[in-house]
Amino acid sequence: MAGKAPPKPPPKSRATPKSRAMPKSTGTAAGSGGSGPKPVVLLSGGNPQIAKADGDAPVQAYIAAMPGWKRGVGERLDTLIVRTVPHVRKAVKWNSPLYGIEGRGWFLGIHTFTHYVKVAFFNGASLEPPPPGPSKDKNTRYFDIREDDPFDEAAIAGWIRQAAALPGWVP
Repeated sequence: MAGKAPPKPPPKSRATPKSRAMPKSTGTAAGSGGSGPKPVVLLSGGNPQIAKADGDAPVQAYIAAMPGWKRGVGERLDTLIVRTVPHVRKAVKWNSPLYGIEGRGWFLGIHTFTHYVKVAFFNGASLEPPPPGPSKDKNTRYFDIREDDPFDEAAIAGWIRQAAALPGWVP
């Protein structure tokens, strides 16, 4: 029959292609059950996005997801913190590992940036000598570790020991 309209094409799928839907990922982190590990999303600057949780497991997942040379820094810091403060409490909150003393709050946090790993001492202004990095908060001081920086284990352990003995930050 003349004048018959051609058949309509099937409707377009609204699904986004996987390559565009998946955020930047590196490795995997342990999931909370389900079909296996979930990909770890790297936020701005390469900071791993790890679900908020208490304990060593989420901190280890964060460290495992730290990109490149920063993973080694994270491993060294975690080992040094545990060796210096054996009864340390660990958690991941606000996409950063936190270290504290039960009932006294958090004394230290770690955050990954593009060119360095930032160690935050929440009561760092009270440490001797104080870590060199200033903060908008009068109590907090920072110590940045860059790829080729020497890792002064003795100085960092001294700050950790002092910080753990002070009252911590309680959000």
